[in-house]
Amino acid sequence: MAGFGGVADMPELPEVETTRRGVAPHLEGRCVTGAVVRERRLRQPVPVDLAQILLGQRLLQVARRAKYLLFEFSQGTLLVHLGMSGSLRITTPGTPPKPHDHIDLEFDDKVCLRLRDPRRFGLMLWTSEDPLRHRLLAGLGPEPWDQRFSAEYLAELASARRVPVKNFLMDGAVVVGVGNIYASESLHRAGIHPARPARRIALLRYAGLVVAVREILESAIGFGGTTLRDFTHNDGQPGYFRNELQVYGRAGAPCLRCGTGAISQRVIGQRASYFCPRCQR
Repeated sequence: MAGFGGVADMPELPEVETTRRGVAPHLEGRCVTGAVVRERRLRQPVPVDLAQILLGQRLLQVARRAKYLLFEFSQGTLLVHLGMSGSLRITTPGTPPKPHDHIDLEFDDKVCLRLRDPRRFGLMLWTSEDPLRHRLLAGLGPEPWDQRFSAEYLAELASARRVPVKNFLMDGAVVVGVGNIYASESLHRAGIHPARPARRIALLRYAGLVVAVREILESAIGFGGTTLRDFTHNDGQPGYFRNELQVYGRAGAPCLRCGTGAISQRVIGQRASYFCPRCQR
C-alpha cells in the first residue's frame, strides 16, 4: 500500500502537492466502479449518494487549489481536504480497512483510493459547478507561483493592515498555502522579523519575500514535504525537508544564516514562530 499525506499538524501546501503527484498517475484516466463510505461524519457530511454520483465516471485529472485536492471527473469535481490528520492511500479493492479508513473510491483495473482521517477534520464534497467558484475556494488568494503574487500586490494589500507580517503571509485571502512552518522559513530567508507590521515593510523587501516563499515551497515539494510524524510520499520513503529547516523547531540553536544569533521562539497570532533576532529585522 502506497501512502500519501498525513502529518501531526494540518498538511501544508507541499504535503498536499506531494499527495497530488503521488496519487494522480494511479488514477487519472480510470473509471469509478464503486465507492464505500464507512463514516460520513467528517468536518462536513460526505454526500449520501456519493457512490451513485461517481459510478461510471472517468477521472480526468487530479488538480490542486490551495490545500484542496480537486478530482475532476467527467460530470463534476470531488473536493478533498485532508484536514489535520488525513491521508490518501493507493491500495486494491477489498483490502481490509484499518481504524479510521473512512472512504474507498474503487476504480477499474483493481485500483482503490482510500481516505484515512483519524480526527475526521477532512472533507470530501461533490460539486457539479465550477469548483473555483465553490464557497470554500472562491475567496482564496493567488497561488504562490501566480503572477499576481508580487511585491506590488503585497505592498498594496498591506498598506492598511496593522497585523504582523507573519499573520499577513498566512492569510489565505492574501496568498494560499503558506502555513506556519513555511511562513517562518520564508521570513527567515528574506531577513524579515515575523512580528514586524505588514504595512511597515518596504517594496524591495516584499520582492525578496516573494522569491523566498517560492524557493522554500519549491524546495519542500522536492523533498516531499515536511515530516512531523508519519508523512510518506510516493516512493514510500519519508519526506525529509524537515532536515532542511533553518529556524522552525530550532529554538535556542545557532542561526545557520548569520552564525551568531540564537533562534528565538515567540507566539505570534496564537502560533509558535521561530526567527533569528540578529538577521531578521
